[in-house]
This record gives sequence, structure tokens and C-alpha cells, in this order.
Amino acid sequence: MKAYSEMTKQELLEEHRQLEEQYKKYRYAALSLDMSRGKPSPAQLDLSMGMMDVMNSQMDMTCEDGADCRNYGVLGGITEAKELLADILEVNPDNVIIFGNSSLNVMFDFISRSYSKGVMGFTPWCKLPKVKFLCVVPGYDRHFKICEYFGIEMINVPMLPTGPDMDMVEKLVSEDDAIKGIWCVPKYSNPTGNSYSDETVRRFARLEPAAPDFRIYWDNAYTVHHLYDHHQDHLIEILAECKRAGNPDLVYKFASTSKISFPGSGIAMCAASLNNLQDIKACLQVQTIGHDKVNQLRHVRFFKDIHGVVEHMRKHADIMRPKFEIVEDILEKELGELNVGTWTKPCGGYFISFDSLPGCAKQIVAYAKKAGVKMTPAGASFPYGIDPEDKNIRIAPSFPGEDEIRSAMNLFTLCVKLVSVEKFLNSFEEDGDKETAAEAPAEG
Repeated sequence: MKAYSEMTKQELLEEHRQLEEQYKKYRYAALSLDMSRGKPSPAQLDLSMGMMDVMNSQMDMTCEDGADCRNYGVLGGITEAKELLADILEVNPDNVIIFGNSSLNVMFDFISRSYSKGVMGFTPWCKLPKVKFLCVVPGYDRHFKICEYFGIEMINVPMLPTGPDMDMVEKLVSEDDAIKGIWCVPKYSNPTGNSYSDETVRRFARLEPAAPDFRIYWDNAYTVHHLYDHHQDHLIEILAECKRAGNPDLVYKFASTSKISFPGSGIAMCAASLNNLQDIKACLQVQTIGHDKVNQLRHVRFFKDIHGVVEHMRKHADIMRPKFEIVEDILEKELGELNVGTWTKPCGGYFISFDSLPGCAKQIVAYAKKAGVKMTPAGASFPYGIDPEDKNIRIAPSFPGEDEIRSAMNLFTLCVKLVSVEKFLNSFEEDGDKETAAEAPAEG
């Protein structure tokens, strides 16, 4: 099919008429599909149901070092759980603290502690005139909400295929001591699915921030969430790289088992330097007497070791992979020749990032919603919900069934076509002398 930019006004009008007829049929079909959040599907949750059977009231609840998991204590987590989670994070168990059920909660607490008490003895952020964070965009909306809650000024840093624009990162952090951190999802990033290159990780480890309390918030949420056995992204381990670079205290590394076992009933973890851990524990020992050790033991007895985790995640991939491929196939089939959008093709994670023509994303999401498909709000992957070009849309294929995804994506691509044709027709209204839309590309 001819690209829309090459069509005449009459061709676009006819295309718009046909698309509107198709859209009306979807409106009458009364769909009710949700592709707005990256939730595991029921089939994925079923994979972990055996965790309910690995412990009962007759079992010994003593862990390897003799601690009774039913009681208080063991602030940083039981030894065997730290060993398992350290393997997931690819770090030494001595550098790991186990928290509760949510890594997002841990990150919120870290920001809150920095505000009230400071980082390793430096001035609490609440006493500073300005606190800023770098935000890789498009990125994870809940990271940005934390900053917004605390009144932290957010600065957009573009996401490239290799990771954040490191020229920009290096320049900004070296010049402004009000910049206290950067949010990173380094592997199968939310929402692009991109993973940071070796060079990007090394440049992160060698940052020279003006603020001595600057930290990299390294949210490695999708560290074992591959879609393919032999086509996987690999990431340099950031703690070891920081230590080699002479910056051992530069990073907090977060993860959880939320999308490995049960969201809301998993285990959150942080890996950091021993200096950082000492600072964290000073707060933690006031905040709690210990997290849920029974749940930690349950995870160890179910997974046993990292090999058990890897095999478990292969089963997740078998459920997720066809859904991603359906999305990619429909995008290619319906939009591939029209030049009205681009999209990522990740090897793992939970999302596909779609970029429409500038100025079209909000209208596409609105059209989809009217016809019964709920998408993540356009702009959600940017601080304050503002996408400067109004073009990014996050696609979350994990929760719906395969037939539902087909229906949703056929409607989504129809909405992309409809809004794109309307954009090109508007450009004709603005310049009546041109013969095709390509002669005066529409601005966002």
C-alpha cells in the first residue's frame, strides 16, 4: 500500500472514509479490553502456585544459620534467600539487603530517607533550595510519580538504542550539584525494551557528579525476563563496574520477584556498596525489626537456586513470547508500509514502545478507548505526563489472552491510520497548493 505521505488529498479522503466505516464496526462491537498496565496474566501466576505447597504447619521453619523464620530478627534477610537473590542480581550476597514485597516501595523509601536524613551524612534534601533528578524518556511512570510527590524537578534525558544519551548525562551531572540522581531501567527498559550497551554501563560507572550524594537508581526489574532462549540481552554488572572505576558508592541496584513469583507477594531487594548498606541499615533498624522471613524461606524452597529461577522464567517466556510476536506481526502488517509509526522489538521485558507521527498519540489513545480498548495514557512515559512531541504510546501485551491481543491491536492500528490520515488532511487545509502530503510534512 502507498504511504500516506505520498497520497493525494482525494486518495486520503477515500482512505479516511473506509477507515471510519471500519472504526464504526468496532464501536458497535462493544469491546472491553485492557492493555494499559504490565500485569502478569493468570497463566503466569499459575506457574507459581506450587509455592503454596512447599511449606506447611509440620515443617521446620529454621533457616541455615539457625534463625527461626517465624520470629523477629535477621534485618537484612535470611542467608539462603540472600544467596538466591544475589544470583538473580549477579552480585555478592554480602552486598544484598532483602526488603518487603515491593521494590517501588523501597525506592520511595530511599528518596524519603534522602529528604529527611540525607545520604551518608550529607545535607538532607529537605534543607536544600532545589533537588533535581534526571529521567530517561520514555521511561517508567511510577519513578516519575515519586519525584513529583516529593517536589523534585525532573529533567528529560532521551533514550537511545544503546541507553540514555550519555553525553547529556555526563554534562548535566558534572555541572549541577542540585542533580541528586537518575532513574534507570537498564535491561529491557520500560517501555522501550532497550538494554544499555556495555559502553553506556561503563560511562555510568565513571560519572563524575558535582553532587557527592548523587546516586544512580538502577531498577533492574527485568533482569531475568527474557523472551527467547538464544536471543537475549546481556548487561554488564554495574556494582562491579563502579568498583573498578573507583566509584563503589555511586549506585543503588534494585529488583524484585514481583513478576517472577507473585506481584504483591514477592520479595524486593537492593544491592549496594558496603558503605551504602551501612547507611541504609541505620534507617532500617529504626523502621523495622525484620521483613517477612517466612516468605523468603518459601521462595528459596520453591526455586531452590538460580537454575530453578531460570527454568521458571522459561515458562513465563513461553506464555509471553507469542503475545509479543502477535503485536509485532500486526504492527508490521498494518503499518509497515505506511510510514506513520515506529516501534521497538525487544528481546524481553513487558512492553513495546510505539511512536506515532508527532502530535497524534493522545488522539490515537482516545479513539482506542472510545472503541473499547484501554491503553496507557499518552504521555505517561514522560515526567508530569507531558510528552513534548505527543507521539509515544506504551503497549502492554502481558495480561490479555492472545485472541484479545489480536482484537486490540487490529483496533489500535486502525486508530493509528485514522489519526494519521486526519493529520495529513489537515496539512492540506493549511497548504492548499500542494499535491501530496509529503510536500509539506505536518508539524506536531
